[in-house]
Amino acid sequence: MFRVQDTILSDDIATARFACDLPKCKGACCVVGDAGAPVADDELPELEQAFELLEDELHPEARKTVKKQGIVQQSKHGLELSCRENEECIFVIYDDGVAYCAIQKAFLEGRIEWEKPISCHLYPIRLKKVEETEYANFEYVNKLCSAACIKGKKEDIYLSEFLKDPLVRRYGKDWYDEFEERCKEMRISNSEAAVL
Repeated sequence: MFRVQDTILSDDIATARFACDLPKCKGACCVVGDAGAPVADDELPELEQAFELLEDELHPEARKTVKKQGIVQQSKHGLELSCRENEECIFVIYDDGVAYCAIQKAFLEGRIEWEKPISCHLYPIRLKKVEETEYANFEYVNKLCSAACIKGKKEDIYLSEFLKDPLVRRYGKDWYDEFEERCKEMRISNSEAAVL
């Protein structure tokens, strides 16, 4: 574990290579799982606005799910995005067999100003707050992320680099600059230890 300001991060966030490979994974992180993505209280108005804008573009089962249980649900872990019975997030849309986030698509098209929940943007990093300290872990799930790890190794892209935009969105550029410096130090330290 290493610390950057008030955040403690798992070492593999610095050392893992990772780059999403949508043609291979088909957007599985939006579809597979035992719960919806974590949501912060301050994201609720954004989600409601997104649903209102995108409702007609979503799967009919997603619209039924929202009518039945709402956009988010309370679990023992906190608020989570609602999912259809087949585990898909209610905001999943498909293009050529690949699952995409309807919110992010609308953002990229300039139809909405909010990209998507920060937990989705940061995935496969998951955050957990304990008192004033935030913990960040690389949540590696083989059936979701193995293709991304293979692509990251092949193209020599680190997880910390791949997730630069969401990390800057969450913590700011100064934090990210400090974080990336710490990641580089850890990689050097690991490669030196491997030689010994």
